[in-house]
Amino acid sequence: MNLARDDHSQHSLLRPGVVIPFVLVALIWGSTWFAIKDGIGAVPVSWSVTWRFTLAAAGMFALALWRGEGVRLTGRGHLVALMLGVAQFCCNFNLVYRAEQYLTSGIVAVLFAMLMLPNALFAWIVFRQKATRGFLAGTAIALTGIVLLLIHEARLAPLGGEVSLGIAMSICAICVASFANVLQASPAARAQPMVTMLAWAMLWGACADFGFAWATSGPPVLPLDARYLGGVAYLALIGSVVTFPLYFQLIRELGPGRAAYNGVVVPIIAMGFSTVLEGYRWSLLAGSGAVLALIGLVVAMRARSPSR
Repeated sequence: MNLARDDHSQHSLLRPGVVIPFVLVALIWGSTWFAIKDGIGAVPVSWSVTWRFTLAAAGMFALALWRGEGVRLTGRGHLVALMLGVAQFCCNFNLVYRAEQYLTSGIVAVLFAMLMLPNALFAWIVFRQKATRGFLAGTAIALTGIVLLLIHEARLAPLGGEVSLGIAMSICAICVASFANVLQASPAARAQPMVTMLAWAMLWGACADFGFAWATSGPPVLPLDARYLGGVAYLALIGSVVTFPLYFQLIRELGPGRAAYNGVVVPIIAMGFSTVLEGYRWSLLAGSGAVLALIGLVVAMRARSPSR
């Protein structure tokens, strides 16, 4: 009985219920970095974040009703949704959008691949989930690949004088996102209907975005430009409403550390899109980094689930 459970745990990534959302989220988020970069400059970044999650909240409430989850949360559920919304959908994304003003989207995506580190650390601190040797070995291999990708991106697009500010913003965004990821894995969050909680989290986040945008950038700005509005709609509906329920379900099933390995695949997917759409040419450094990152992913995911 225990052996069967261990075997199931060890190969949990191979189940369609994990593989399909894992791949789908990576594919979508691999494309969103371009949409974010494309929208920067059209309006103050905080208003772009506000419009994204205002629309995403509406879409998530519609999804909750369609799934029959309803729109009600307990008082404790609203507290979790408020913390999640402010952390994930306000602080994190305002930092990410600003970081892309100083760094290439490729570098920000590669930096976010390191989300697995604070996720695993916070999971150990909060839930006492110990990282296994296999997970640590896979993480070391993947990090080597990430470093190679980071070096490649830095060579490809020489960084300006404000790079340190962009890196600092990215690191802060990673830490805030990690807090939100671990919060989502908490018993209090697990007790709530996921899509309903995400809908409220996005609504609370959008309210915080609105207040922050007005305080820092003045009255609302919304250009009636088809390309800009299309980008916001894609980021809100595809990049948020479709992906966040899938990703947070992965967190609940795999734990914060393993689920964050999705971020290892995202920059590789982004480079793949760039190959097709922008004529990007792979170098030996980039190819080696991508291969090492994927090998590390497989090693870490095949390790037994961390003990609780």
